[in-house]
Amino acid sequence: MPDATTLDLPLPDGRHLRAHATAADAGTAAVVWHHGTPQSGALLAPVVDAAERCGLRVVSYGRPSYGGSTPRPGRTVGDAAADVRAVLDAFGVDRAASVGASGGAPHALACAALLPERTTAVVSIAGLAPLDGFDWSAGMAWDAALRAATRGRTERAAVVEPAGPPPGFVDADWEALAGPWAALGADAGPAGAAFPDGPVDDDVAYAGPWGFSPADVAAPVLLVHGGRDAVVPAAHSHRLLELLPDAQLWLRPRDGHVSVLRALPVAFSWLTELDRG
Repeated sequence: MPDATTLDLPLPDGRHLRAHATAADAGTAAVVWHHGTPQSGALLAPVVDAAERCGLRVVSYGRPSYGGSTPRPGRTVGDAAADVRAVLDAFGVDRAASVGASGGAPHALACAALLPERTTAVVSIAGLAPLDGFDWSAGMAWDAALRAATRGRTERAAVVEPAGPPPGFVDADWEALAGPWAALGADAGPAGAAFPDGPVDDDVAYAGPWGFSPADVAAPVLLVHGGRDAVVPAAHSHRLLELLPDAQLWLRPRDGHVSVLRALPVAFSWLTELDRG
C-alpha cells in the first residue's frame, strides 16, 4: 500500500474524526471512500490498489463512533456531508468523487446532495435506499436490526446480532473474503467488536429521515449491485435508480454483497472517464 497519512481531525463542535489519505501529487483526482457497517474507516488495500491503478488518491474516515472518531448519537445520513467537507479541507482536496459500499453508499449520496460543489460523482455499491415507498426488506436475509431501528435507538441497541456467519452471504462472498477482499473481513470483525455504537447509529440513520432526498443528487451516479445479494437486496438499487435524476445501474447477477466489490476497478475507471469529459 502506498504511503498514507492519518489525522485526528478536531471539529468546531468539539468532536474529532480519524481520517486517512494516500499520498499524491498536487492536483491528483481523489475519491472519498465511505466504509460499510461495521468497519473502522481505515484504508483498505484492495480499495487503494484499485484506485492507484486509475491514478486516483483515496481519502477515508471513520464515521462517528468508528475507528477513533467521536460518537454522535442521533446523527443523520446527511450529517456526513459536513464531516467530509472538514476531511477534504484537512487533506487539501478541492473536489472528489464519493464512493460508498453497503452502509457507506447512502453517505456517499449525501455528499452529492449536500456538498455538490465538491462532489464530482458517486459510486454506490450494494447500497441502501431510503426505507420508504417500497418493500425494502423483501429478499433480506436478516432485517431485525433495521426493523428495530425504525422504532428508535433504544430498540435498535437492544437487538442481539445473530451468532455465526453473517446472514445472507453467498459462496461468492466467502471466496472474495478469502482472497482479494480479505482486508475487509479483517477490518470488519474487530470494528464490530470495538465500536458497537457505530452499527446502532448507522442503522437508526438509515431507517429514519436522511436529511436529503435522492432527488437532490445532481451528480452522475453509478449504482452497482449483486443479483444474489441477500444482505441489501438489489431492489434497493432499483429503487434508487427510480429516485436519482442521473443514475445508471450495473447489475451483476452472480455476485453477492461482498463479491460485488470485485467490480470496484471498473467503477473507478468509470470515474476517470467522467473526469476526462
